[in-house]
Amino acid sequence: PQFEQSSLQAVHQQRREMLSNVCSRYTRKRRLLQPDDLRHLLVDDTHGLLYCYVPKVACTNWKRVMMVLTGQGKYQDPLKIPAHEAHVPSNLRTLSEYSIPEINYRLRSYLKFVFVREPFERLVSAYRNKFTLSYNTAFHKRYGTKIIRRHRQQPSDRALERGDDVRFEEFVYYLLDPRTQQEEPFNEHWERVHSLCHPCIIHYDVVGKYETLAEDANYILQLVGADTSVKFPAPSKIKRTTDDMTAQFFQNISPFYQRRLFNLYKMDYLLFNYSIPSYLRIR
Repeated sequence: PQFEQSSLQAVHQQRREMLSNVCSRYTRKRRLLQPDDLRHLLVDDTHGLLYCYVPKVACTNWKRVMMVLTGQGKYQDPLKIPAHEAHVPSNLRTLSEYSIPEINYRLRSYLKFVFVREPFERLVSAYRNKFTLSYNTAFHKRYGTKIIRRHRQQPSDRALERGDDVRFEEFVYYLLDPRTQQEEPFNEHWERVHSLCHPCIIHYDVVGKYETLAEDANYILQLVGADTSVKFPAPSKIKRTTDDMTAQFFQNISPFYQRRLFNLYKMDYLLFNYSIPSYLRIR
């Protein structure tokens, strides 16, 4: 275990250095954090832990674990917590709910971590979850109808009303349409990690990766001295969006739009050291 710990420490040291190098290269001046910037930071005052949650990067399981850690014995097994309950805002406190001195104290002294994922794999995972599953009617109504209205030629009345058959290409056009972000910020499921978690302003102690989820999760739980009975749930392999699957979704996207979409998510690629996907035709 000692050897594993030190090799993990080295990995995390490299990730922090990478992050800080990219931040110093690409960010001119550091702005001040606003309360709004802190809505994704969940607080565990018992273990001195701050977790910036990123949708589609095991955040349901991390929220469950945070509920076990902060629940004073109310929950024992993360997997026994229903997924919808993990997302109830009142179950976990966010950093934005604290006073400014309390915020500063926690940012200075708590262990801060975030989990990231290959950006396009995360994007395809969000698209599959929100636009191809019949039960996500709220997303179909809220986003699907708008995407179809703007980005489909001659849509049927049914599609305009229900918004439940958005094609991946249409979703890409929507993301790249300048009107989209002028009207409102991106939804958190496809917002860039650097916009959700501000890694150039907040110095994260651990940058976990979806690709090394189990070992990174255990490393964090050990670092904060969590009870050894608290185990991070193994992810389900069945519905997982893989690299091969992501490549298939990009087959129908022209090189012109691939390049523009890559530029939109480029900071996440750079900050978290992901290479340009081999399936992209943007060389």
